[in-house]
Amino acid sequence: MVLFFIIICGFGLRVFISSDPFLHDWDEKYHALVGKNLISNPFKPTLYLNPLLPYDLKNWTSNHIWLHKQPMSLWLISLSLKTFGISEFAVRIPSILLSTICIWMTFFIASALINKKVAVLAAYLVSINGLVLELTGGRVATDHIDIVFLFFIELSIVFSIIFSRNSKYLFNILTGISIGAAVLTKWLPALIVLPVWLLLLFDSKKFTVTALIKHFSILLLVVATVCVPWQIYIHSVFPKEAFWETTFNLKHFTEVIENQSGSYLYFINKIRINYGELIYLPLLWFLIDWFKNPYRLKRLVLLVWGFAPIVFFSIAKTKMQAYILFVCPALFIITADFCQYLIQLDNTKFKWGFNFIIILILITPIRYSMERLKPFEKDNPKNAITSSILLLKSSNFTNKDVLLNCNYPVEMMFYNNLTAYKGFPNVNAIEDLLKKGYRVYINNHDKIPLEIEKIKGVRLIDLGY
Repeated sequence: MVLFFIIICGFGLRVFISSDPFLHDWDEKYHALVGKNLISNPFKPTLYLNPLLPYDLKNWTSNHIWLHKQPMSLWLISLSLKTFGISEFAVRIPSILLSTICIWMTFFIASALINKKVAVLAAYLVSINGLVLELTGGRVATDHIDIVFLFFIELSIVFSIIFSRNSKYLFNILTGISIGAAVLTKWLPALIVLPVWLLLLFDSKKFTVTALIKHFSILLLVVATVCVPWQIYIHSVFPKEAFWETTFNLKHFTEVIENQSGSYLYFINKIRINYGELIYLPLLWFLIDWFKNPYRLKRLVLLVWGFAPIVFFSIAKTKMQAYILFVCPALFIITADFCQYLIQLDNTKFKWGFNFIIILILITPIRYSMERLKPFEKDNPKNAITSSILLLKSSNFTNKDVLLNCNYPVEMMFYNNLTAYKGFPNVNAIEDLLKKGYRVYINNHDKIPLEIEKIKGVRLIDLGY
């Protein structure tokens, strides 16, 4: 009953934060537009569906073939848009549903690794976490990509636990499918599940070494079957774009990309902000407790899942807060376990102090959650811009229409079936578009170059911004 209440409240928070009537700048609007374009061709991810002007394939904010992210989360967004229509909320429906399911999966995993009391507290921490909520609502960078990745990481661990208990081939195959789907969401960090799988099976004591090798081989085969074909496909069909994106992804480890830098302690500092100011107490306690008896494999699962990615991404040059989101269930389970430890301490002299720490651990995340939800914030100025764009939807734009001088071209193309550009091409390019039968509109929000304004056939339109 308590878990049901936590899930319902968590779902309500996710719906609330996803109700913004506009697309967010980084990176939601790009994911939304690519998702929309995938409706017409699921195997050709594009940002500019109909690129009429020259573009740089290396610029993921204005190119044509869009391989900047693996396709799984984009396919889910596309399916949602096709099912529920073109809207901001439809973009967020997959994240709302999947991050809500993550509450239950965290409970299931914590129950299997520790006990149900710890599981309830861990589920509560997931349900109210501010960063998870912001990403679900598309409000911060990497948004739905990291929510979908978190879902498939947890799903693969859930299936791993079930397989370790009943040894049925089906659940090992489902584990492999889930890991493959995670790879198709955010590439190789998904392989963190492999050592977790091994530890769970070792801990079960149901598998011989021969059986472990056999099942692990099957697992790897399934993972490869799910995720490798897409990599082969994009390198065959879009070789230039695929090669560039592969190279670009590798650079994240050795170079600072897009000014997203940080020291080696970047993530150690960020977990305080994202997962509770007192997070260091549970983590330090957990490490000390584990070192006392390092052969407890279920606790080693949490150590590998929660700490290894933090170490890995701390070494990488490019850093963003959501890179380690998929470790948050492990951190919440450790935090909940620490609370249980304090509750069980018999020292009556310091009992009040222990209870105070528990209260702080459980309440401080609520403050961060409220700061991110911003329930009392006034209307965002982007509401008016979105309203202006939506009003133009009634103008029946088609794929033969081009809009120039548009400050929000990605949003315009999401809400309308046309091609939009931020600035002006040269006169010859505009005349060429007109000769090809395109209707060229120009947003009349500031001074238009005289030589462009004089072109016969150009239509002025006022977007209100």
